[in-house]
Amino acid sequence: MIETDRLILRWLSTDDASFILKLLNDPSWLRFIGDKGVRTLENARNYILTGPMDMYDRLGFGLYLTEIKEGKIPVGICGLIKRDSLEDVDIGFAFLSRFQSKGYAYEAASATMAYGIDLGLNRIVAITTKDNYDSIRLLEKIGMKFGRNVLLPPDTEELKLFTSDF
Repeated sequence: MIETDRLILRWLSTDDASFILKLLNDPSWLRFIGDKGVRTLENARNYILTGPMDMYDRLGFGLYLTEIKEGKIPVGICGLIKRDSLEDVDIGFAFLSRFQSKGYAYEAASATMAYGIDLGLNRIVAITTKDNYDSIRLLEKIGMKFGRNVLLPPDTEELKLFTSDF
């Protein structure tokens, strides 16, 4: 789908269940995104089918597996999401802890924003917890600006909403 100097972002398939199981139970995922209750390969397959793959079918975009070109090593996910609770499409990303702070998230997020423009999107938003300083810095680095705090039901914690208009 999307290619950068070091990365390939491609559609997830159920073959990626073992990676998704690892990612959704990574300490940074659990802290900043939340526990999705994915504890088995079958849970991970179901997450892929009902999340990213369903969104590909409905909208033509979604979260993409992000892998290092050399060796095809999966490091995270990055992509565009349309949530019922947000008016605009948002960018989302998560990387295994051991692959953070290596520039992969910036590279993937920058390419995803460019892809969103190619799709004809006029605005992309992002949400993050108030204490996820690494994500906040990344969102600002890719040109997004803090808009306001939002509450997305059923969550009870306010999130920071960032925006980018093209």
